[in-house]
Amino acid sequence: MAVHLARRVDYPMLDNANIAYFPRIYDLSHRFFEECWEPMCGISYPEMIGVRRIGFPVVHIETDFIAPLRYGDTVHATIWLEKVGSKSCTWGYEFHNQNEELLWRSKQVTVCVDIDSLESQPIPTDVKEGLLQHVKESSS
Repeated sequence: MAVHLARRVDYPMLDNANIAYFPRIYDLSHRFFEECWEPMCGISYPEMIGVRRIGFPVVHIETDFIAPLRYGDTVHATIWLEKVGSKSCTWGYEFHNQNEELLWRSKQVTVCVDIDSLESQPIPTDVKEGLLQHVKESSS
């Protein structure tokens, strides 16, 4: 089951072509990533990294920029898990605008790490159970 979130494209996200500058789109995806932890796992990302000292940095990204994100658009993000392993996860993202036009698609692999050492570690059982509830079934 995917998580659905939304945000507006604000003026500081734009480049000289008056569309969202691509690094800002990755920043937006990370903001959505941080927001999805509570509905997925029942824990906020600030609590995950600040209290539990667990992080999920990105180690691989595949992205398609399909159509521009324009000033004033509402970006509707759909986020799910493609795969949950013992130490890593593959996240799926799609961004649509208010007209349901597909704008952006990405797969991002994150690795569970100890925040203090940055060493990879197994995904804690409670977190893994939450993530597994959001794995998208592949169509056969």
